Amino acid sequence: MTRLAHLQSDFQSFLLRAAASLEAHVVGTERVGVATRLSIYAEAYRLRLIEALQSNYPVLAKLLGEADFETLGTEYVRAHDSPFFSIRYYGDRLAEFLARDPEYTSAPILAELARWEWAMTEVFDAADAAPIDCDALARVAADAWAQLRFGWHPAVRRLDLLWNAPQIWKAVSADTARPEASLQSDPVQWLVWRQELSTYFRSLAPAEAALLDAARSGQSFGELCVLLCEYGEEQQAPARAATFLREWLGSGLIITAR
Repeated sequence: MTRLAHLQSDFQSFLLRAAASLEAHVVGTERVGVATRLSIYAEAYRLRLIEALQSNYPVLAKLLGEADFETLGTEYVRAHDSPFFSIRYYGDRLAEFLARDPEYTSAPILAELARWEWAMTEVFDAADAAPIDCDALARVAADAWAQLRFGWHPAVRRLDLLWNAPQIWKAVSADTARPEASLQSDPVQWLVWRQELSTYFRSLAPAEAALLDAARSGQSFGELCVLLCEYGEEQQAPARAATFLREWLGSGLIITAR
């Protein structure tokens, strides 16, 4: 290891674990001692990561307020350093942290709100791809439909949520009256996607959610029709599957059909 690499390693160890080995490389003065100089860097690192969290979770930050969000950020930074080259992706485990940390388990909606905000971030940042339309499927031979499988746009996400986090997120984002936190009797299935430059979301009926999950896992159109038989009359399954498929195509969710 070169001297520069060794110094960089010591500096990283200091920032992440408060290792004392860096002190030997720092010169203090009468006005600013070694410990003070190092604390300036440590505090700047902590604040920069909290700032990144606030950027990635603006609604959660607004909901908690500045002081409480800084407390949350400090605890998260202490538990998770940044493994990414880009700070844009810092905070990917915040929902998991909120769901497990004893300080926050009494407010489970916070974890679900974090899951929701991160999904919105992922959808916004996901790679672009050209969707296909109904005309592309019109060229598929009738005897090929049963084995047809679909490729999905990178900006498609599915979440099952017990709390009304999306409604709270929407109200806080729009600065309108915020509904009270509400626990649903059953999980609500949500679809989040980006079409061109806009992000959309909507809730799904159980049949569509099951079909979408199966299609995204690689099941064929024939298998999807069989699955739909569990949610209604067997004779109607192909027509219902085709209806869902048209909806997905219209929303730009599908990029290949083979």
